[in-house]
Amino acid sequence: MTTNSIAPASRRVYAHSYVDTKALGYEVETTKYQIGPASYHIRTLRDRQQFSDPDGCAERAGISSASWPIFGVVWPAGLALAEEMTRFPVTGKHILEVGCGIGLPSLVLQQRGADITACDYHPLAGEFLRHNTDLNGLTPIPFFNAPWLEPSLELGRFDLIIGSDLLYERDHPAQLAGFLADHARPTCQILLADPGRHRAGEISAKLARQGYRCTDLPLHFADPDSVLNRGSLLNFIRRQG
Repeated sequence: MTTNSIAPASRRVYAHSYVDTKALGYEVETTKYQIGPASYHIRTLRDRQQFSDPDGCAERAGISSASWPIFGVVWPAGLALAEEMTRFPVTGKHILEVGCGIGLPSLVLQQRGADITACDYHPLAGEFLRHNTDLNGLTPIPFFNAPWLEPSLELGRFDLIIGSDLLYERDHPAQLAGFLADHARPTCQILLADPGRHRAGEISAKLARQGYRCTDLPLHFADPDSVLNRGSLLNFIRRQG
């Protein structure tokens, strides 16, 4: 068993991990996170050096062996967003977590009884999310496989869209802005936890052209393994009329 400090600096969290070797094709571990008043057991990939694509699903989705494990890790920005979701007003809001990966913020919202839907384009994201809802005694979260360049009509539109650490490739701001245009309601709020990958200005400019106003708050992380130890919570608001 290992113990690691992997939380936003404003609220330290300790994770207790044990290795689970039952998953086929890759190794996973289950970790206990204390997020706000509740604790969550989360199954993730054991490390970031794995790749398993026996059916070619990842290859068809354009996911390389290097980027394949990204979905299966709890990143510092995702942990910070999950912490924010413990106190964020959600009553009456139809909420989407975009690029959810492991989906820790979605689990927090589901535990609160929010109307949450999650989406990602990784072929295993839905399976991991369902496993983690079961592991925590939660009802399943609606999940859609939703590549940003292929808008899904059945996914619908939302009052609140959240995401974390989504802008790590050069073309991501343009792709994400297009996806958000297809799935945001006329009055909408978007919250993006960004760990300082230097593309916040690009997404802000693109969303400003869609009628959003942006404010941001500093985020600080306490991940000793990450050089990205500070970033921003980008808050975009657009009001109809």
